Amino acid sequence: MSTPETSRFVRLRVELLLEVGDDDAITKAALHRIAADPDLPEPERGHAERAVTEDTAEALAYLVDPLDLVSEVPGVELQQASWSSERVAHDPDSPEWLLDEDDVEEEDA
Repeated sequence: MSTPETSRFVRLRVELLLEVGDDDAITKAALHRIAADPDLPEPERGHAERAVTEDTAEALAYLVDPLDLVSEVPGVELQQASWSSERVAHDPDSPEWLLDEDDVEEEDA
């Protein structure tokens, strides 16, 4: 179902909530990835090392790569990606953690 008016681009939104059980393991993994990156310029390397050492959420953002999510999907090529991470309070019983309104409307359709 492809018409000239249909875009070949698809925006895929993914939101993950992760429970961190070992901050040190995440930080060490991020530092290892930084050290192993031959394309990372030295000034950026120091900044990245400080960021992942000070904040586990930053370390996770450094470790999670959107390309990993789609690199083996046939017929697609990642054009652009952005992501961020932050510490959040999580109450699984709170209405705040229910599906977005858009998600509910799509399920009802």
